[in-house]
Amino acid sequence: MGKFITRRILWMFMVLFVISIITFLLMRNVPGGPFTREKKLPEATIKLLNEKYNLDAPVIEQYLDYVGDIIVPRVVTGKLRPSSAEDYLISIPLSGSGDEQKTLQWVNFGPTYKSRSRSVNDIFRENLPVSFQLGVAALMIAIAIGVPLGTLAALKRNTIFDYMGMGTAILGVSFPVIITAPVLQYLFGVQWGLVPVTGWGSVEYAIIPAFALGFLHAALIARLTRASLLQVLNEDYIRTARAKGLAERTVIVGHALKNSLIPVVTILGPLLAALVTGTFVVETIFGIPGMGRYFVTSITGRDYPVIMGTILMYAFLLVIVNLLVDIAYMWLDPRIRFD
Repeated sequence: MGKFITRRILWMFMVLFVISIITFLLMRNVPGGPFTREKKLPEATIKLLNEKYNLDAPVIEQYLDYVGDIIVPRVVTGKLRPSSAEDYLISIPLSGSGDEQKTLQWVNFGPTYKSRSRSVNDIFRENLPVSFQLGVAALMIAIAIGVPLGTLAALKRNTIFDYMGMGTAILGVSFPVIITAPVLQYLFGVQWGLVPVTGWGSVEYAIIPAFALGFLHAALIARLTRASLLQVLNEDYIRTARAKGLAERTVIVGHALKNSLIPVVTILGPLLAALVTGTFVVETIFGIPGMGRYFVTSITGRDYPVIMGTILMYAFLLVIVNLLVDIAYMWLDPRIRFD
């Protein structure tokens, strides 16, 4: 297990390196720039802005400077007076006090071109926790609905329960969140006044957005659970467990359901990473200050640091959750070994 985790961590750095190069080059080759406006700025102003953000340097130099600010830590002596260009995500006091205070700083995603007073790290600190809370809540709802629904449909195959369960799943897949979210918002927020319509804060603000997101993915989880469980129920070890006289509940929960969750766990990794980094449609409809809105506007506005930072953060989360999924395989099926 230790060797497997070490290999995956080394591959993670390689994956992030390749993604950073591809993203960096694609951004620079897209027509337009971060300072392109409908009302064209004077050439002298654009030149000064390019010099300020080092955009007039060769592409290789720009890339090395950007990556260096992320992966190379630095030790600063004295009181910190961070600017938007020198805002580090990790700051660890080392020793000393006052003007002799030494601080280890690490991971600087750079300034955002659209705001002089904010950095990409500021956006992560303020907006990523919101998307994380919404994403985790939506995932919990998807699992809570999808797994029992798929299990019931598989155990009651070709009965009214199966037809109703899969009908609900097809309904969830057929109606995208851009339709279900406004409908739920109107019914529960406007018509019945049970929950707030927009905003973010206490738990009631997250109920409808999380359900709108979770129900969509619950449909996929339900269908996967049903198909996988039906396949597992025909395995020899299930027949052996029943032949030994084990209770049907023990056979289903302890043997069949556990192994049938492997395909479900496989999609939960990418699904969690996608939900945590923000869902633009839901955040826009419900006025939620998450990462999705900033990512989309950064693309249209050619805000290079926000684009790079968001994509690298998403890739990092995706690699980590996939590693956790692989580790979960060993718990779900003891026959799986990675060493």
